[in-house]
Amino acid sequence: MLDFNDVKFYWLGHDGFRIVGGGKTVYTDPYQLSKPQQNRKDADIILISHNHFDHLSMDDIKHVVGDKTTIVAAQECSRQLKSLDVEVKLVAPGDKLTVQGMPIEVVRAYNTNKTFHPKADNKVGFVFTLNNLRIYHAADTDDIPEMADVHPDIALVPVSGTYVMTAEEAARAINDKIKPRMLAIPMHYASIVGSEKDAARFKDLVKACPVQIIARE
Repeated sequence: MLDFNDVKFYWLGHDGFRIVGGGKTVYTDPYQLSKPQQNRKDADIILISHNHFDHLSMDDIKHVVGDKTTIVAAQECSRQLKSLDVEVKLVAPGDKLTVQGMPIEVVRAYNTNKTFHPKADNKVGFVFTLNNLRIYHAADTDDIPEMADVHPDIALVPVSGTYVMTAEEAARAINDKIKPRMLAIPMHYASIVGSEKDAARFKDLVKACPVQIIARE
């Protein structure tokens, strides 16, 4: 766990985080939760970037969703989420909304040199604000021009390659486009693809800001 400016970041593996701050508990793409992270049902907000099984995992969502939960998800997730008896907001790149007092900006996430996440699908990443921290969850993406418009304090970026950016590509995106004001955190490794070596390589290459590698919960 990382406690940064009174916001706690718990890495749940892959693209999944439990982020707690400002009286809110926010989950991103929960997948293959460890036993200590199961049956919490404590989510105020769940952010789902796209409909692939390792990002929209109904088995894992059911462990964190509660009566007060709002789910914010890419439009392509509508069919799977309609079975849940909670508020679901379907979004597309460019949308801006406030959920339970938390500002959310919806941004693009897509591949440029592979076909797993086409731009036309409108898969998304998120920029959300907790305790005055702008947190960018890049989701499954390559190094794309739109990253230059995000201006986050903290950036959570994939580093494993294969389906997303490599460690080298992610570092270049941080250094040249994203330029977080405070911190970068690697994700999308040591699960389906990638390893801790990718996170370490990313940390070595980033010059624009400090990098924090978080142990999986």
